[in-house]
Amino acid sequence: MALSLSTPAKSAGRGTEPAPRTSPLRRKRNRERLRTLGFLSPWLVGFSVFFGYPLIATVYFSFMHYNQIKEPTFVGLRNWRYVLEQMPLFGPALWNTLWLVVVMVALRVAFGLGIGLLITKIKTGVGLFRTAFYIPYLAPPVAATVAFVFLLNPSTGPVNEILSWVGLHGPSWFNDPNWSKPSLVLLSLWGIGDLMVIFMASLLDVPKEQYEAAELDGAGSWTKFRYVTWPTITPIVLFAVVTGVVQTMQYYTQALVAGKLASGVSIGPGTVIQPGYPDHSTLTVPQLVYSMGFQNFNTGAACVLSLVLFAIAMAVTLLLMRKSVGLIPAED
Repeated sequence: MALSLSTPAKSAGRGTEPAPRTSPLRRKRNRERLRTLGFLSPWLVGFSVFFGYPLIATVYFSFMHYNQIKEPTFVGLRNWRYVLEQMPLFGPALWNTLWLVVVMVALRVAFGLGIGLLITKIKTGVGLFRTAFYIPYLAPPVAATVAFVFLLNPSTGPVNEILSWVGLHGPSWFNDPNWSKPSLVLLSLWGIGDLMVIFMASLLDVPKEQYEAAELDGAGSWTKFRYVTWPTITPIVLFAVVTGVVQTMQYYTQALVAGKLASGVSIGPGTVIQPGYPDHSTLTVPQLVYSMGFQNFNTGAACVLSLVLFAIAMAVTLLLMRKSVGLIPAED
């Protein structure tokens, strides 16, 4: 009997036990998480608004027929089949973009590194040379392109005139399909000031003690560059290559302005000019995106082109970032 009476009392005691309190360590961790989210909130909002939502919307509209006026209607893979199989300018635009990525990025990195090495080695006039190479980078893209088209004009440009003085026949530059893309590369090399400054900073950061040790071992200039300079600046080179690939994948303004000016067509209000002059040799995928989306009002095809460009840029970037394939050597 005593046992039966004590059992309910014990159960009642359990029901009145206070709830377990949160430990101080858990409260501290929660405060740290909230503080971290607070610091990350500007980036999270910006990433969601300017990258996450546009990417999701682009994927959504790539499966829709949408002319920016009527409500979008689902068409499945019709936009993808049109771009990848039926669009006649997609192949030339993709080829031109990839050509510029390979040639322009490689030459810009090599030229910027060479100018950086030259300026760090000279003893006098460093400020003059540094200013002379950096000032062209400050020129607006449209103004720089207009100046280059004028300088490389096959009939009245001073470049071909100077070449004629030494007995050389200058090419047609922006008016020749075979020379239009090399002309754009020359334009990009003219504004090499940004990479020059980055490589100068990295070169000046190489420890001088390593150069002195290499000289004591009898190393020459090439050996010092290969075993001392290059391992130190490889992260900067990788940064220059990756950012150059991303920027060149979005190459738009210079190619469009150069093609329009070289074609000689007067540009006025309401004038619609097809990009890519001459013979679609300066047509890039970003130009095709603008033409399809804002001139032909084919938003679905423009979104497909954007996604293809994004996928290629991500694939190239991931390939470069891999330690076994990229520029940063694998750690032991």
